[in-house]
Amino acid sequence: MADSKREIERKYEATAETRLPDLSRVAGVSAVAHRGVSELDAVYYDTEDLRLVAGSLTLRRRTGGSDAGWHLKFPVASGIRDEFQEPLSDTLPPSLAGLLRSRVRMSELVPVVRLRTARDVHHLLDAEGALLAEVSIDTARAERLTGGSGTAAWTEIEVELADDGDPALLDAVERRLRKAGVHPSASPSKLARALAETAPERKRKRDKGARGKAGQPTAGDHVLAYIRHQTEAIVALDPAVRRDLPDSVHQMRVATRRLRSALRTYRKILDRSVTDPVGDELKWLAAELGIDRDQEVLDARLRSGLAGLPRTLILGPVRSRLRIWSVARRGGSRHRTVAVLDGKRYLVLLESLDALLAAPPLLPAASHAPEQALPRAVLKEYERLAARVGHALELRPGHDRDLAMHDARKAAKRARYAAEAARPALGKPAKRIAKRMKAVQTLLGDHQDSVVARDALRTLAVQAHAAGEPAFTWGLLYGREEAAAAARERELPQVWERASQPRVRAALEG
Repeated sequence: MADSKREIERKYEATAETRLPDLSRVAGVSAVAHRGVSELDAVYYDTEDLRLVAGSLTLRRRTGGSDAGWHLKFPVASGIRDEFQEPLSDTLPPSLAGLLRSRVRMSELVPVVRLRTARDVHHLLDAEGALLAEVSIDTARAERLTGGSGTAAWTEIEVELADDGDPALLDAVERRLRKAGVHPSASPSKLARALAETAPERKRKRDKGARGKAGQPTAGDHVLAYIRHQTEAIVALDPAVRRDLPDSVHQMRVATRRLRSALRTYRKILDRSVTDPVGDELKWLAAELGIDRDQEVLDARLRSGLAGLPRTLILGPVRSRLRIWSVARRGGSRHRTVAVLDGKRYLVLLESLDALLAAPPLLPAASHAPEQALPRAVLKEYERLAARVGHALELRPGHDRDLAMHDARKAAKRARYAAEAARPALGKPAKRIAKRMKAVQTLLGDHQDSVVARDALRTLAVQAHAAGEPAFTWGLLYGREEAAAAARERELPQVWERASQPRVRAALEG
């Protein structure tokens, strides 16, 4: 994986005549060291339709300076980006290509802007000579390489916080700059400014004058907004999954399930003949992500159960066996997850989602008011959940009830997601139902996690016994999981009674 760091910086407007004020008077700064001028030459890459720019990403190949090489930056917050670096090479390094795949897909990356910068660097140092921040006066010259042949030139001041620096320093430096008449830049990045200022004149005028008349949002508008949000979440989470960031697989899987649920729930608004094939592919993706996520959840549950036992009840090499078992299963699932994200089937799915949003297959009900069309869809999911919970409560404890509760859990998710999707239009009634459905889902989810954990514990006990190790601890954990499942089953009637109160439904029925 490429080297990475968090970049925290601010940019300010300047001119060729701009001079830095005395920044040694900033609190915490003891000295300002001039490091000279360096010449930087960077070529920025994007797709023909500028997908990276649309996502506020930048990819460049830069020579000159102390960090020549390939640089890829992801937005985190205003003025904060995660930067990934690879050494200079003629082609894009595979590690960076992977992080971009969900956006670039099967398109080609082409040079879009060349930016040559004369950077006059100053270091802000503390009393011990340690770097606090780097302040540079950048004289930039931009040349558009695709979509026109415009050029632009400007000067700006850039203040970048040192690694592990205190962001409060940036506020103090900004106050000093403002007193000197220097103000924040209107452009979020050099690339954004270069593209804006080198765009063909006709395009700039068209963009400036394009204004649509916003009408009253329809049911279709709300559903499409939700689908677009979940699609964007999948694309944005892809790099995090590849980097194995905490909870990233879970969040991506949730976005996938929410999206599929919306396509199924709002089938009176979107034509099923178009959305069902997309939904099938989303089901496939969620299942593939589940291999990694389910193992992650199972590992955490087994470790937690083991940590809760007194030492006197841990007999044999229990921890080492659990660790080896987990690593073997997680390693294989992790490799498979990345392979799925690199596969053509996944990329085609992303293209299908874009196509659906570009030309949505709206049905007549899509033109209705949200208050008319959306509640019916939510209530239908609620009725499905009610039937499944009722069926589960009729069964005796055992395998059949476990399966029925798992089916009810899936219905609870769909009811919750349906209410969440309707919340921007329906407000508090949808919020209330989503909250109650989440409570049901959480209880049923804990029950299902116990069922899965018991299967794993039985396997571990068999392996331990075959290796001549005591199986006592595994059996003890199995018994605890069995008791936890029984407790959830006893709690279900009360939780469901609260979730199914007449006023909850009446709030949606108006």
